[in-house]
Amino acid sequence: MRKIWIKIDPWDKKMVTSALEGGADGVVIPDGFSEKVKELGRIQTISSDGDLKIGKDVIFYNITSGKDEEEIVKLSKKKKVILQCSDWTVIPLENLIAKGAQVIAQVNSIDEAQTAFGILEKGVNHILYHPSDTIELKKALSILRSTEDSIQLESAEIIDVKPVGMGDRVCVDTCTSMGSGQGMLIGNSSSALFLVHAESISNPYVAPRPFRVNAGAVHAYIRVTGGKTRYLSELSSGDPVLVVDHKGRTETCIVGRLKIEKRPLMFIKASVSKKEITTIVQNAETIRLTDPDGHPVSVVKLKKGDKVLVSIEAAGRHFGLKIDEHITEK
Repeated sequence: MRKIWIKIDPWDKKMVTSALEGGADGVVIPDGFSEKVKELGRIQTISSDGDLKIGKDVIFYNITSGKDEEEIVKLSKKKKVILQCSDWTVIPLENLIAKGAQVIAQVNSIDEAQTAFGILEKGVNHILYHPSDTIELKKALSILRSTEDSIQLESAEIIDVKPVGMGDRVCVDTCTSMGSGQGMLIGNSSSALFLVHAESISNPYVAPRPFRVNAGAVHAYIRVTGGKTRYLSELSSGDPVLVVDHKGRTETCIVGRLKIEKRPLMFIKASVSKKEITTIVQNAETIRLTDPDGHPVSVVKLKKGDKVLVSIEAAGRHFGLKIDEHITEK
């Protein structure tokens, strides 16, 4: 999960308030202002009198070339290292990550932030953003928080749909309203997940609940932040989960509550790249998968040959983490 610290120097109360409201993870502030920040809201402070002490817990390092990599790796094992650089496009951040360095990239624009976070799993997952004003800060946090890593989705063909009796199903109620084409990745296998659409669609039976995904049976996997999966049944209020749209764009949201109730269930099997994948969801008109165009498809209307969106991984997982090992789930 991305972490974003905001550098506020000189002291600016409006900037701190914008950082809090925008969901920043911490603020780097001038000495002597940590208590003033705490009066405005609960957030990690980084300064000589903050939650993390500059010089003791956190250091700034001015990186000039790839020759600094080994020293940075050593320092990052003991302290949080904030890297300062004039041009992130010429510094191989992915090399530092590959060597185990946990570093923070200091950036001064949205473009620099997106470069530092990187594409296709390259780059850091923690930045220190130095905005010029509150307007820029609000825009940056909105963009960087709303779009996390993207996920490649594929089209799978339905080959079987059938009722399987009663079981415990999980509704994931979040603190975020989802729109058309958005939902969560759920499935019987951690490496094969269906895009289950949010309950954001009007129908004659129940009012829309755009904050909810009626996800599936208690045993099922769900994709969460940090490239991990968890069992639906082990989620709880306050946990971060991943919202995904039909183009693979992701957004982190927070679980408000889980609703686990006995309901009639439906087994769904699909085929993608000559591989059969399955999931089990509640047997009801209001539960929907997502077609390749982002349209919701009720599971009670699914038929053989229909196409739905799925996420497929080649690697297996152990305790939710992706590993390079062959694992069979069926």
